Amino acid sequence: MTLNLLKLCVGCESIEDLEQWIIHSLALKKAAGLAQEQFHTTRMVPKRSEELLDGGSLFWVIKGNVQARQKLIGLRPVTGVDGIGRVQLLLDPKVIPTSWQPRRPFQGWRYLRPEDAPGDLKAGSQGVEEMPRALREELASLGLL
Repeated sequence: MTLNLLKLCVGCESIEDLEQWIIHSLALKKAAGLAQEQFHTTRMVPKRSEELLDGGSLFWVIKGNVQARQKLIGLRPVTGVDGIGRVQLLLDPKVIPTSWQPRRPFQGWRYLRPEDAPGDLKAGSQGVEEMPRALREELASLGLL
């Protein structure tokens, strides 16, 4: 069974901010001669890794709403310079916009079952990102986005 993760995208104001951060991060890695892979490091190691890697995604909560996802392509245990074990969530760098789904703040990450995950924005939904933020939030609160 496929399983997803849900995580706050701290510091991002929009999907575009997330995409620009990814582009910048990959460019820095390329300039430094490092592997051009995108990952997010977290302290807690998911116990249900097989389910996550069976087609799961990392869903990003941006400004109080799930707004996008990235496909999970791997999990890599690492040890920080402080000696504490962590895990890198290896991600496909392509950001996929989703329907907005309100979420309260939380710490760390949460599992997200497929039936509870918002759907991807449909092809006819192009331009949603250009809507004023207040309008997008109102539409999302009404379940229309």
